[in-house]
Amino acid sequence: MSETPKEKVYSPEEIEARLAAELPTWRLEDGWIRRTYRTHSWKGTLMVINTVGHLAEAAWHHPDLTASYAWVEVRLMNHHAKGITDKDFALARKIEEVVMWQPGKEGQGLEGTPEKDLRFAYVRYD
Repeated sequence: MSETPKEKVYSPEEIEARLAAELPTWRLEDGWIRRTYRTHSWKGTLMVINTVGHLAEAAWHHPDLTASYAWVEVRLMNHHAKGITDKDFALARKIEEVVMWQPGKEGQGLEGTPEKDLRFAYVRYD
């Protein structure tokens, strides 16, 4: 049985550079890359948690989450490698892409949630 190659663990300087270039809304803190998503309510918070959960399970790479009424913090670090690896950046990009998707901005027939009606408010877009 062959051993899988060890994943590259990025240095703090490399992580900061990649975040700045690829994921400017994410930050490095206490050995994790992190992002806080602001929502309008508990409903939006649960939708973000479920979205992150689906993506993490599909990727087989699981973040730590902390949530409150109107926010969700996502923390990524490769536990097996004991640091930040390409898996963390890849999952962070996919989470960012899906959670921050605004269909009404694409003009492809999907109008998105009404911006002015708070009954349908979801994520607070950056």
